[in-house]
Amino acid sequence: MLKQVSRIIRAFHVPTIEELERDYLNHSASRYDLEMRQREVDGGLFRRPARYY
Repeated sequence: MLKQVSRIIRAFHVPTIEELERDYLNHSASRYDLEMRQREVDGGLFRRPARYY
């Protein structure tokens, strides 16, 4: 029963901004890609509101 409840809770988990940033950085292909992604994250890639056109 507890296993099912924890599975349901994980299914509704909304990732935090920090988790999104960490996952984005962890998927870099090289050191140069990592540095570029770090600059993007530092510039507010995940923290600014989405623009709708």
